[in-house]
Amino acid sequence: MEAGNDPSHNPVPEDQISALTEELQRTRKAYDTALERCRNIQAELEAQVEARSSELARANQDLQRQILERRRVESQLQQNQKMRAIGTLAGGIAHDFNNILAAILGYTEMAMMDIDAASPVHRRLSNVLKACDRARDLVQQILTFSRQNDATIRPLAPLPILKETIKLLRAGLPSTIEIESRLPSQLPMVLADPGNLHQVVMNLCTNARDAMIETGGRLTLSADVIELKKHDRRLAPELLPGHYLELTVVDTGVGIAPEFLDRVYDPYFTTQTRKNGAGLGLAVVHGIVHRHGGSIHIDSTLGRGTTVTVRLPVADTEKQQAITGNGQVRGGREHILFVDDEHALAQIGQQLLERLGYTVTSRTSSVEAFEALRSNPDRFDLVITDQTMPNMTGTELSRQIQTLKPELPVILCTGFSETIGSENAMASGIRGFLLKPIALRDLSEAIRQALDRPTC
Repeated sequence: MEAGNDPSHNPVPEDQISALTEELQRTRKAYDTALERCRNIQAELEAQVEARSSELARANQDLQRQILERRRVESQLQQNQKMRAIGTLAGGIAHDFNNILAAILGYTEMAMMDIDAASPVHRRLSNVLKACDRARDLVQQILTFSRQNDATIRPLAPLPILKETIKLLRAGLPSTIEIESRLPSQLPMVLADPGNLHQVVMNLCTNARDAMIETGGRLTLSADVIELKKHDRRLAPELLPGHYLELTVVDTGVGIAPEFLDRVYDPYFTTQTRKNGAGLGLAVVHGIVHRHGGSIHIDSTLGRGTTVTVRLPVADTEKQQAITGNGQVRGGREHILFVDDEHALAQIGQQLLERLGYTVTSRTSSVEAFEALRSNPDRFDLVITDQTMPNMTGTELSRQIQTLKPELPVILCTGFSETIGSENAMASGIRGFLLKPIALRDLSEAIRQALDRPTC
């Protein structure tokens, strides 16, 4: 074979080699571009997965929070419904119990009028009146605990309320908890609502008890009067200079951790187990104290106990004397229409007022009372009516009277009512508002104020 005919010795054309090289470069470039694109797509997918996972995690957290919030709201709603049911029950009991107290109070006062003031029987009957007053205050405290009522802030003596609270506490404390009272023999009048003051002390002492329920310890309740001056306001910057009643409740219980001190006034927050506390005690106390123009401060050391200090403004002495008055029973000669659907109370009211010199017509039906008025509007100088009555309530009777004879004064009496209070009673034109059972001195004073008030 000739050398010129051997194909292995035939050279590859350069242009073909160049074309193949360019093709390989284009293929490698396309591969690199595709690989980079795949990597970008992979990174983008991973970022989307991560973002979606974070979004799902946040959604799950939000869902858990919503579930917890819904459970909390449901629990709060159930608690509110229970409190409303208790309030309704307490209102019915208070109405009936106050009517019973009114009969005891009225007949006792009439008996005292027939007995010499120096008689031992007179002194015994005086003790019956004091017991009636305590029972009346107790009913009002029950109503305060069971419903959101309007506080009546007035000068009052705090010492009897503090002593009665201690008595109630002693009955409910286990033998492992000792209670110590450091109360002075006298305390000045303070500006407070009696039921609210009782609730403040009871809630604070109940919290102290719960803190020692497992370990035992000592609960100390003390009271004193302090004077805050301008340079002392750093102790309680929200208080104005003046005299304050300082109540202190100290326990030797488990204490409160520092990280929880800022949250103790939050509603439903509690460091106790659910069976020992609902988390409302300090929240209620905080609201009451600030509505009364006072302050509350808590010091606590974990494992050593807690000290709660409450300061309430002391009543002005001159205003206190003006409000207290001389307590004398005053009479008159006017004609009074007395209305109460309880026959015994209508009879007692008539007899008491007749002894004060008044001419009295009594009715046990508000409809009959209005008919007596309509038949002779000028016959009566004053109407005293119960609130809760069938067919026509006391406020409805008052509105009818204002239409018939606007200048005729009306005094409204009630043992319990969710629809009427002293402020809206006065706003509706009623001259006086009294809570049953009514002491004769209070009734006589309200009558004179209503009759002696100049008409517009």
